[in-house]
Amino acid sequence: MEPKKENLLKEVLKFSLVAILIVAPIRIYIAQPFIVSGSSMEPTFQTKQYLIVDQISYRFEKPKRGEVVIFKYPNNRSIFFIKRIIGLPGETIEMIDGKVFIKNNALPEGFIVKEPYINEKTDDLFTIVLGSDEYFVMGDNRMHSSDSRVWGPLDEKFIVGKAFLRLFPLNKIGIKPGHID
Repeated sequence: MEPKKENLLKEVLKFSLVAILIVAPIRIYIAQPFIVSGSSMEPTFQTKQYLIVDQISYRFEKPKRGEVVIFKYPNNRSIFFIKRIIGLPGETIEMIDGKVFIKNNALPEGFIVKEPYINEKTDDLFTIVLGSDEYFVMGDNRMHSSDSRVWGPLDEKFIVGKAFLRLFPLNKIGIKPGHID
């Protein structure tokens, strides 16, 4: 009877090793789970919502305005934040009367960013010019968000990926949750 137990143990170890060899690279390089914490992205995302982060797309393309990204907080890289991309590298961002104005080479006269996801506008007033690898990110819940208005532009190297799939709660399952095209 001993050989059966030994074979079972050997099979379990083989299965575990194969599972690790398959799952680990996916988890490290392609996708990872993320649980929303805090109110900064309400009403788009609430605390305890479970997301899958696409970590591979930004190796082939640059982040776009309106995408929801997960990144390492620049002031403490062990903490991850979720915010929306508002400004792209090289752009000038102005906020006046709760409206975000963008100026860039293609539209030097500027345009107002359409933000249907905002419930409450702030009375922030600022102008910032982004560097060649910098993004301006803000939470959808502007009154309760620590974002680029507080700690400055986000360097591209801190971006982990974009929200690809919302798995929980079940009534809000969806691909590219919160993204505005």
